[in-house]
Order: sequence, then C-alpha cells, then structure tokens
Amino acid sequence: MARMNMIQAINSAMDIMLERDPNTVIFGEDVGYFGGVFRCTAGLQKKYGDHRVFDSPIAEGGILATAVGMGVYGLRPVVEIQFADYIYPAFDQLVSEAARLRYRSGGEFWAPITVRSPCGGGIFGGQTHSQSPEAIFTHVCGLKTVIPSNPIDAKGLLIAAIEDDDPVVFFEPKRIYNGPFEGYHDRPLVPWSKHDLGEVPEGYYRIELGRAAIARAGSDVTVLAYGTMVHVALAGVAESGVDGEVIDLRTLMPLDIECIVASVKKTGRCVILHEATRFSGYGAELSAQVQEACFHHLEAPIERVAGWDTPYPHAFEWEYFPGPARVKRAIDKVMAG
Repeated sequence: MARMNMIQAINSAMDIMLERDPNTVIFGEDVGYFGGVFRCTAGLQKKYGDHRVFDSPIAEGGILATAVGMGVYGLRPVVEIQFADYIYPAFDQLVSEAARLRYRSGGEFWAPITVRSPCGGGIFGGQTHSQSPEAIFTHVCGLKTVIPSNPIDAKGLLIAAIEDDDPVVFFEPKRIYNGPFEGYHDRPLVPWSKHDLGEVPEGYYRIELGRAAIARAGSDVTVLAYGTMVHVALAGVAESGVDGEVIDLRTLMPLDIECIVASVKKTGRCVILHEATRFSGYGAELSAQVQEACFHHLEAPIERVAGWDTPYPHAFEWEYFPGPARVKRAIDKVMAG
C-alpha cells in the first residue's frame, strides 16, 4: 500500500494499464509533455513514448471522433477532456457514435473508450470551469458514468473503466483531487485546506462498475451522494447528530439500486445530495427510483440537496456549493417527518 491522493491514484491506474495492455493509448489537450492541467498524466509520455501518450488539438469533437475510430480498430483509448465544461462539443460523438456502436452493429463493433474529465466546483473556477454535467450522460443508453470520491476507488474504478468494452465517462471531482478537507462550514479558508492521502494498493486491482459502497453505516436516515458530496454528506451527518447511513454511489450508470433500496428500507428516510443544479438533476432520478421501490417503507418525504438552478457563480461559490449545513437541515426535516 502507498499513500496517494486522487491525482496520484489516477496516474497509477493509467500507468498500470499502459504497461499491461499495449493497445491502451492516452491523448488529450496537454496530457503529454505537460502531464495534464492537473498533472494526472505526469511522467507517462516520458515512460511510454509519444506514440502512446500524446497531445491533441483543442478540438473535443475531434478527440472523441478519433477515439471511436481507434476503438473500432482494437485500441483502448483513454482521452482527457480538460474540464467537464468543455465536453459539450464532443457530445454528438459520444451519444450518436460511441454509445450506439455496439447496438447498431449488432455486436460486431464496439467502442472501448474511457473519457476522463475533471468536474465540479470548489476551486474558484467560475461558471466555465465548475460544471457537473453527469445527469446528461446517465440519460444516454450505452454510456456508463462513474464519479469516485476517494483515491482507492478512483484507481480501481478507472482500471475497470479502461478494461470495459463499452464507453465510460469518468468524471473526477477536482475539489478533492488533493485529498479530503476540513473547514467545510460554508466558507473554507483556502480551496484545499487539507492535503490528506489515502492508502492505495500500488499494483493492479479493479472495482466493479455498478457497485455502490457504504461510506458510513447507520440506521436513522439514508444519504445518497457521490464524488465530493460524499465528504459533505459525512460532515452533514456528523453535524446532525443522527445515525445516518451514507451511500457512495460511485457508478451512476449502471446504478446499484439494490444497495440503495436495502438501506432506505432499513432507515425509512432518504436525503439525496449532489452538486449539480437541482432541476432535472441526477437526484430527481434517484428520488423516483427510491419512491417506486420503497414507498411503503418511507416515514417522510424524500429530500434533495443540490446546487442552485443558476450558472455556477464565482463571487458566491460557497453559497452555491452544497455544504454540511444544508445537509443537516434536510436531515432534520426528514427526521421530523
């Protein structure tokens, strides 16, 4: 085991897959010599050469179109979209080509593509560097969507994504790239106030896509979260003083509905937490799934805590960012129901 933050764990996953599988290639904007804007690919071009780790033009649609062609011909491309906010020009290639390829070819062709992209706020990135567009991709049949919350999961899930024969959108919460953090109480002093590291196996391992994890066991209320919000959920439960169970979804599509249903049937209450905007957010689907499967076990209406329905503000980032205080209020409300 080694002490790694999420950046190091992600780098280790790609390093391992480049070594294990000669068909794995990595490309994107500034991922080669520069090592990526967040240094997730640092050192990989030097180790494996510029024919396997290389820079692309600033053309997200071209990046994904190239990846589709590579996948059809037997390669396993891992592409980086520098920020999730920039992924929209590639949306047509992901939805109309990569996601549909296996279906439209009757299984004759497939697109084993992994699309890595930093997402979310908390680093003063403003409206064009802070978006959380995961709900858009969970709506697309044929795509898998993953968002880890810690280094050990990030590495195992990324390896599983690269080995998957279907396209995977792998969002990386940049707020926790350098580790979990303190000072969450609505206005932390600095963007990263704690650079804590996690214990991560140095070698190969994988975490199956479609399996949630229990981040904290409890019996009073279920809090569903993913990515950065897992840490917010844990802090909110601690502030509330109740015995809350926090479920880290890890994979948004496919969804581990069995884990969710088992928890909600046990607790009888549910709070859903995500950073993206509330209207038509991923929490709406979670709420519907829980309502359909657990209606007779619910002791109170389901509560959602999410970002506001506005572009991500720069000046008021910590008013937008769902913090533990808002989670506590939601927990108090369902406990009183």
